[in-house]
Amino acid sequence: MKTCLIVDDSRVIRKVSRHILETLGFAVEEAENGKLALDACDAAMPDVVLLDWNMPVMTGIEFLVLLRKRPGGDKPKVVFCTTENDVAHIRQAISAGADEYVMKPFDHETLQIKLQLVGFA
Repeated sequence: MKTCLIVDDSRVIRKVSRHILETLGFAVEEAENGKLALDACDAAMPDVVLLDWNMPVMTGIEFLVLLRKRPGGDKPKVVFCTTENDVAHIRQAISAGADEYVMKPFDHETLQIKLQLVGFA
């Protein structure tokens, strides 16, 4: 089964994302910040990470840079989910190792398309 880690400090976003991902056949784990997400990745590396940008403790970018340095950390497809939509943010996310980018709020169809673009869904 495909696995996805949702990393977002918003419980509502995690709940909505979980619902969409489960209907697409993913087993879903959640983390409310980058530190907890790294711990989850150390325990079991997911296939896909749905990653928020602005979070307390550790930002999405900080998490992504550390993830990509870990053994197996190059494997997960990372989709940034954020309200930051300017070109500079998108460029920074991609250069840090993100595979795709989706704007909040997103719906089932939008997320499914992004997952298809990275080879899942």
